[in-house]
Amino acid sequence: MHFLDQAKIFVRSGAGGPGAVSFRREKFIEYGGPDGGNGGKGGDIIFEAVAGLNTLIDFRYTQHFRAPRGQGGSGSNRTGGGGDDLVIKVPVGTQVLADDDERTLLVDLTKVGDRIVFLRGGDGGRGNASYKTSTNRTPRQHGTGWPYEEAWVWLRLKLLADAGLVGLPNAGKSTFINQVTNAQAKVGAYAFTTTRPQLGVVRHKMREFVVADIPGLIEGAADGAGIGDRFLGHIERCRVLLHLVDANDKDVAESYRIVRDELENYGAGLLDKRIVIALNKIDTLDDELIAALSAELEEASGAEVIPISAAAGTGVDWVLDKLLEAIGDGASTVSADDEGEDEIQWSPV
Repeated sequence: MHFLDQAKIFVRSGAGGPGAVSFRREKFIEYGGPDGGNGGKGGDIIFEAVAGLNTLIDFRYTQHFRAPRGQGGSGSNRTGGGGDDLVIKVPVGTQVLADDDERTLLVDLTKVGDRIVFLRGGDGGRGNASYKTSTNRTPRQHGTGWPYEEAWVWLRLKLLADAGLVGLPNAGKSTFINQVTNAQAKVGAYAFTTTRPQLGVVRHKMREFVVADIPGLIEGAADGAGIGDRFLGHIERCRVLLHLVDANDKDVAESYRIVRDELENYGAGLLDKRIVIALNKIDTLDDELIAALSAELEEASGAEVIPISAAAGTGVDWVLDKLLEAIGDGASTVSADDEGEDEIQWSPV
């Protein structure tokens, strides 16, 4: 499935149906008069967040959404049928933005089941029966129905995750998420192996949380260098960031500063989040060099540095402990039955 995190669509609610002009004329019935019914209401445009979706790719091929209009009224005071509401199902974390220069936020759907009427359908027009008065016994006027509402809007997806992975290209983010989850992210010995965000679910110490891996940042990403910083929106909602630094870089402190500068340039409160720093790929170094690089990185960051090897699994549990501590109550509890599900041996009895 292709990943798409933004799309532009056109939405239009249904117009109200026209009221009817009708008069009752039946043999042997004493009283006649106007009996035109009202028109039906047009359909609403509704956005709903649903589980099981993590891309906006469907909106690349279907970009126009129009709710049906209400039906017209008829004689015998019969009201026209209302138009069906059009429900647009989007992934959890989708934002609806106005099509203006500022991309004004209109709707933010952050939970499964979030549902909002974005455009209301027009009310039906009045039939001529509703215009009858003591001085106007045979009205012939009627309402044509209220018009529809329409708009061009942008949909932007911000994936919901508890922890986000940041770092330079080839820092080992994909290897890490493959080690701790079943994400099966692409791994390669070249820059920008990861070209789209990747989600994975971590199970650790009877708890589980979601990790997001985004493409690597390079110096000048805020100005469009490399893949740019457009994917940083997917970690805006994370409780904690895991910053991976490649132990094989020429200057680990400079590698750390480059990524931190790009987070600062992006803004959105990313620098205010809790951060766990890990020195990755220590399986290629001796203990003395690991200690020296860790001390250098601690001096640059002012925080504890955890030496790990994502490929070998060294220090990974230590990192997961720190992430769980930072996430706090946001991590869900896994039952003992679920935790041992993969270890249960099949038996015909």
